Amino acid sequence: MTSPLVRQIVAVTFFRLLLNTGRRFIYPFAPALSRGLDVPLAAITSIIATSQITSLLGLFTGPLADRIGYRFMMRTGLALLAGGMLLCGLLPSYWPVFIGLVVASFGKTVFDPAIQAFIGRNVPFTHRARVIGAVETAWAGSTLVGIPALGLILGHVGLSNSFFILAFLGSIGWISIVRVIPPDEPGTGSKQERVPLLSSLKQLLRVRPAAGMLAFGFWISIANDSLFVIYGAWFEQEFHVSLVALGFSTVAIGAAELTGESLTAMFGDRLGLKRAIISGLSLAICAYLLLPFIGRTLPLAMTGVFCVFLAFEFTMVTSFSLSTELMPRARATMMSGFYATSGIGRMTGVLIGGALWQFGGITAVAWTSAGFTVLGLLSLVWGLHGWRRHS
Repeated sequence: MTSPLVRQIVAVTFFRLLLNTGRRFIYPFAPALSRGLDVPLAAITSIIATSQITSLLGLFTGPLADRIGYRFMMRTGLALLAGGMLLCGLLPSYWPVFIGLVVASFGKTVFDPAIQAFIGRNVPFTHRARVIGAVETAWAGSTLVGIPALGLILGHVGLSNSFFILAFLGSIGWISIVRVIPPDEPGTGSKQERVPLLSSLKQLLRVRPAAGMLAFGFWISIANDSLFVIYGAWFEQEFHVSLVALGFSTVAIGAAELTGESLTAMFGDRLGLKRAIISGLSLAICAYLLLPFIGRTLPLAMTGVFCVFLAFEFTMVTSFSLSTELMPRARATMMSGFYATSGIGRMTGVLIGGALWQFGGITAVAWTSAGFTVLGLLSLVWGLHGWRRHS
């Protein structure tokens, strides 16, 4: 890769770290937000749920990125982060903070498909997994670096000032991205790539590889979030863990995500993307099935959860690399559709995970997640049957 491209990848990875931190910090700091805004904890979880729903709006921002330009949409995402956090800092009461955090979360929905499409257009397919794997480390980085750093800031300068700091960093990103990312060409490419908005959305279902990948993302996201939403309850009930131990388990999940992203960067291109995804799915299915058996002690249970999230993250990040090539004339549309259907899957998984936990404990959750992952594997195989990349 050329030096300018390397600088661009480093810069957008940092920008994504900011956006990911802006969305994910609400989870661990929900009690602090509840106290700071003087509202019940349920009011904060409503912000989380609404923020997740913004991923559905990506169905429309992705096609816009294909038409208007990738840099423009990246700047828009950073502007939404800065504006949303500024609103939270200026008016630190519930409804302004609700609106501000949802707006900031929408910034990630706008930014992510644009950067994936930018990589798909500028990075050769033979190196795609390496670059996307590197950029996706910003997801784990938000857990391992961004959120702990924000926790220190919260403890020293308070809630409102923390919002101002995130707004300032988002503004710096909005300004500096102009110097890093080259200007957009009209229509982000040649004239023939200008695909009408509604036609782009319809292609997501009409193009078999795209439809199969969307279904794949939906099923495996249900599987993963079904476990994610109950693993804390499992640890508390089965092993009587403290809040400190639960916090450590979150760090373990972040480490698993980072490992999965790193493995994609190192081995995704060498294995071949399709083969790598199928391998990751197979490992995830085995990890889900074995989890009730190996989770007899806390260290083994945490090891099992680590393996599940490692396999899932490796599979998901590698699938990003492949998805950027399924609709080359509408890359951002494809990626926004993938994010949207995966978001629906995550919301579905959160809803059914608790019910499965009440019904049959960790066995019901883990084995059902294995079944959903099998459906994801079948969807992938169906969608990519006979698919060949166009040169």
